Amino acid sequence: MNPFINPSLESLIHHIRGQKVMLDHDLARLYGVETKALNQAVKRHSMRFPADFCFQLTEIEAKFLRSQIVTSNIEMRSQFETALDGRGGARYRPHAFTELGIAMLSSVLRSEQAVQVNISIMRTFFKLRDLVREGQNSDEKIKELEKNTNELFKFVFERLDKIERKTPALSPTRRKIGI
Repeated sequence: MNPFINPSLESLIHHIRGQKVMLDHDLARLYGVETKALNQAVKRHSMRFPADFCFQLTEIEAKFLRSQIVTSNIEMRSQFETALDGRGGARYRPHAFTELGIAMLSSVLRSEQAVQVNISIMRTFFKLRDLVREGQNSDEKIKELEKNTNELFKFVFERLDKIERKTPALSPTRRKIGI
């Protein structure tokens, strides 16, 4: 684990629809507001939250995510279950915020806590992106190393073949050493 990434924030980032997102109830808890208040603020400023900033999960996505949380962390599961079915049935489907949507939340939620949390979240997303970039560079370095190694082995085997051709064959009547 990277020491520059906040592990508690990293665990709140999910991959949904091919994007890294955070869910409304997690963001609300971090910002110190109710989920309902966060979603109302987003709704009041809906022009600031196009589909690539924020989207509501489908029933299937919510159920899949719930099953993922059940298997990974019982504390997170209880928070997610409370958000979905606080009174025994699903009350709403969560909203997912992309990195851009989270950045836009700072203009909607203006508390000091919201600003500080937003800075931490942006740093975490940035570090995750760096880790992915480093991983891609590692793949390129490994491929280059394999290519160089293959060329080196080819050279060594060619030299061994030349030496073998120049070395006179041993007499079949020679006395063997060892077993």
